[in-house]
Amino acid sequence: MSNYVDFNQKIDYVFKVVLIGDSAVGKSQLLARFARNEFSIDSKATIGVEFQTKTLSIDNKTVKAQIWDTAGQERYRAVTSAYYRGAVGAMLVYDMTKRQSFDHMARWLEELRGHADKNIVIMLIGNKCDLGSLRAVPQEDAQEFAQRENLFFMETSALESTNVETAFLTVLTEIYRIISKKTLTANDDFDPNSGLLKGTRIIVPGQDADDGKRGGCCG
Repeated sequence: MSNYVDFNQKIDYVFKVVLIGDSAVGKSQLLARFARNEFSIDSKATIGVEFQTKTLSIDNKTVKAQIWDTAGQERYRAVTSAYYRGAVGAMLVYDMTKRQSFDHMARWLEELRGHADKNIVIMLIGNKCDLGSLRAVPQEDAQEFAQRENLFFMETSALESTNVETAFLTVLTEIYRIISKKTLTANDDFDPNSGLLKGTRIIVPGQDADDGKRGGCCG
């Protein structure tokens, strides 16, 4: 598939994305489906924290997605500040057959926003949409919550691979869009030779490249 790239290529960006939500909503299964295209029927509860990576191409740039997964149980909440540090994206996951897991989303979101960067890209995920006959969370409820909190929203099935890739790519592409724009307005750390941005540098006639870089270009 065109989104995926040779691992030997130079990495332009590394994006850390965290998965959060109650235990047993399918966070680890979503990660396994996205990172390795696998699904395990007898998946065990996650202990502590683990992460996997997937390298893909966005706008002809090589992006390494570092997806972090954590246990949803209360006793592992001590890892939170380290877990959220450096995250630029988050998947807020509930089980659409378990109303309580959706009702806990507000608390998870509050914790996320208390620890993460204010510009973090957040996707609300209603997982297990293959179990439509057992639905306990109307799509309208989730859409209303997502709209109110300014989140992306998608229903997925890790089992059937429905919308899993689309959800992750939506978040990663939005992160890329924001980071690219931010790089434009904060050029201090920008290496003009890195080739990270496309069509963003304006060279004013009569100025050299360095002057043009400092000349300012509105994001």
